[in-house]
Amino acid sequence: MTPQEAAATPDVLHFKAIPWCAAHLSSSPAVVAAQSFSRRAKPHYTDALIAQTLNTPDAIPYYATFYTPPADPRALVTEVGAFLTLGPLVNGWSGVCHGGIVMTILDEVMGQLAAANKERDVMADIPLMTAYLNTKFVKPVRTGTTIYVAAKFVRHEGRKYWSEAEVQDESGTVLAKGEALFVMLKAKL
Repeated sequence: MTPQEAAATPDVLHFKAIPWCAAHLSSSPAVVAAQSFSRRAKPHYTDALIAQTLNTPDAIPYYATFYTPPADPRALVTEVGAFLTLGPLVNGWSGVCHGGIVMTILDEVMGQLAAANKERDVMADIPLMTAYLNTKFVKPVRTGTTIYVAAKFVRHEGRKYWSEAEVQDESGTVLAKGEALFVMLKAKL
């Protein structure tokens, strides 16, 4: 998929139509935006939770990730952003996203750091697995809204990648935070 095709997917177009999301997506002419890698169909039910189960009009109908490539084409992308629109099927309480789904979203977007780097061929195409994910819930994550998730690598040693992420609302209020360790397997699954 070319960058132009990726920028024209229904997910990206949906967020470009929301002014505060469009501001993030147009913050630099180099921004690469696309339907999230884990939303794309793959064989053997890979990414099925995100690509199929939660990919419904009433769960998470829209999900796109974006990043600005580093000046050095061999360098890792160290930060990604994501927008997700949340429907009522992810409710815990009425109008509030279930905490387990919030944790899933944090884990998912932090995982998009590796996906972006694998697509750019600067990281080996070997699975990374979450070793731990610590989550702090700050305020309720409302459904019927669009959220912004910012994730970044904070440290890297060998096969270990430490990441942090925040879930924010339209005004930039932090709703949840996560920190995680991802470990690259020694070989493909």
